[in-house]
Amino acid sequence: MSDRGYRRPRPLSPLREHLRDTFWSAPTMGFVCVFVLWLGASAVDEEIVAVLQREEAYDELGSLIAFVQDAKTIVTTISSAMMTFIGVVFSISLVAVQMASGQLTPRVVRIFVRSRISKLTLTVFLATFLFSLLVLTSYESEADPRRVVSVPLLQSMLTLVLVGLSLLLFVVYVSATLRLLQVGPVVDKIARDSFRVLGRMPRGPGGPEGLGPETGRVVHEGRAGVLRDVNTARLVRAARRQDVVLRLIPRIGDFVVPGTPVLAVHGGSVPPRSRLRYGVSVGVERTLHQDLAFGLRQLSDIALRALSTSVNDPTTAVQCLDRSIQFLAALVHLPLGTVHHRDRSGRVRLVQEGPGWEDLVDLAFEEIRWCVAGSPQVSRRLLAGLDDLLLLAPEERKQPLVRHRALLVQAVERAVPVAADREFALLPDRQGIG
Repeated sequence: MSDRGYRRPRPLSPLREHLRDTFWSAPTMGFVCVFVLWLGASAVDEEIVAVLQREEAYDELGSLIAFVQDAKTIVTTISSAMMTFIGVVFSISLVAVQMASGQLTPRVVRIFVRSRISKLTLTVFLATFLFSLLVLTSYESEADPRRVVSVPLLQSMLTLVLVGLSLLLFVVYVSATLRLLQVGPVVDKIARDSFRVLGRMPRGPGGPEGLGPETGRVVHEGRAGVLRDVNTARLVRAARRQDVVLRLIPRIGDFVVPGTPVLAVHGGSVPPRSRLRYGVSVGVERTLHQDLAFGLRQLSDIALRALSTSVNDPTTAVQCLDRSIQFLAALVHLPLGTVHHRDRSGRVRLVQEGPGWEDLVDLAFEEIRWCVAGSPQVSRRLLAGLDDLLLLAPEERKQPLVRHRALLVQAVERAVPVAADREFALLPDRQGIG
């Protein structure tokens, strides 16, 4: 059976995604780059002094020494003030993120952690501080142009450039952080991340039939946690070398504990443990790297919090439904469910279960539908979305949509006793109450 839309995974994609989930990787790389930059600038400054001394241009060299001594005051001020500035900026930012997580869902914190502008800003701030300290070590007390060894001219100029870049990034960073307090940009970011996952996810129809009898299992021996992603390239390579087919038992997003099976082997003996090492990644929470359903989970969480009696914000729920319906509309004609990963020769080596169409529809609408009886804005938007999806869906995928529509109508009819109110609440409207 063919795997329409299959894309061979990039070998380093899990590592790249795991680094994006950390906040230390970018500053660490920045420290290395700053140290290399400082070494290069120091060598250039020493060469400039050596050239001027060989040409006996002592007057020009004396002018450079005077300029650099004046710049030393600025560099000293930068080095002493930069860490205070960093602390104040990121303390305010953490308060903003905490407010956003309380207003929407704790899952939005990952948006801040994975934000490129947040990491770039922190990296440049820390790089400016470190570079200014390194530059201060290059200043000499010697003022005689004939005996001086290094005049940190280029280093001082680069420090000023880094300060200017820090100020520019500060403005951009504050703007990006303030967007975390707004519902629209947050749900839009979740939707765009979900579409990005959809764009790189291998897809294909079919199930595990035809794999042959199961000949062994591999149990999870690491820590307990959520199955975040699978290194499909590594597992396909291990299965090809052993000439077997591996089947992933849990789905992405499932919680696994030590001793439970994670891989079933079909057609031969179990591959050596060393070849399967780092084949699956387990963490403390789900990520969007390979989890097609996690975006809908986040949108549902935000909508449910908005519909709670303590918040009572149906407009936010409508915004989440807009994005959920948009995502389901993109999936309505795509093959979902089981994915067959193939090796270079085209043979299936890894079978992975994914969410089906009914699973995703239930995730998007089931919990929200239970809470919309007292909110006509949300019920009208949900009905309009279901009607739109029914127009787009092929016949074999209409049944879950029809079921949710019928259950929604029944829930509203039970909860709203007045006929006119029921009629209003059951009138489809893409804006809820426009």
